[in-house]
Amino acid sequence: MTWKLNIRREATVVASLIGLMFLISFAERKQEAIVCNDIIIELDNLNENHFLDEADVLKLVENSGIPVKGNNIQRINLKEIEQKLMTDKHIAEAQLFTDLKGYLTVKVTLRRPIARLVQQDAPDAYIAEDGTIMPMSEKYTSRVLLLSGAYVKHLLESRDLSTTDDGKQILEMIEFVNTDKFWKAQVAQMDINSTGRITIYPQVTGQKVEFGKVEDIETKFEKLMIFYKRILPQRGWTKYERVNLEYEGQVIAE
Repeated sequence: MTWKLNIRREATVVASLIGLMFLISFAERKQEAIVCNDIIIELDNLNENHFLDEADVLKLVENSGIPVKGNNIQRINLKEIEQKLMTDKHIAEAQLFTDLKGYLTVKVTLRRPIARLVQQDAPDAYIAEDGTIMPMSEKYTSRVLLLSGAYVKHLLESRDLSTTDDGKQILEMIEFVNTDKFWKAQVAQMDINSTGRITIYPQVTGQKVEFGKVEDIETKFEKLMIFYKRILPQRGWTKYERVNLEYEGQVIAE
């Protein structure tokens, strides 16, 4: 009796597997017959950085060199299109997927700029929050911290600040400024000379701030805050032309 039950169970399992294989085969044949009817662009742009819009992304997909609309879904290399999209430095992430109705959905996340690299003899560029260097856009200008000086060319050559030690230090300082409400409003521009020494140009007060190398960031800004709170109110906001923060335990104003 037991062996008859086992045979029945095995027969049921085999039948179920055959049925499943039939369904899979049917679904595959059905999918092979589906063509791409339309492209849906989903732009994740929480930071409102309008470097690209839906039309720009659609153009990138259509100009990727891979036929999409009207092509069989199975023949569209989604991974290759994703890689083509990622060559645009404004794009942080790209995901593509299709459905049984013949729609290709393109979901794109844009990078957020945190600083602008200013050059006199070449086009400007942006630094994204992950360190990637992004080109300028004809349709949108982001109001961010300005970085100028001879050292800018060195930063541009890296293409990604997160790949070098000095680039990581610059990113750390930009992040420090941008995450503090007061310093974000006060620090308008950082000029970096050929040796990596920084001079800060404030938004409100007239003194240029000789910050020096990107080290002891928090301590130096604490000294600058003391200068703003204790010295300037007593001596006058226009008395000094420069303030130096480079020396340990000292604030030198002239």
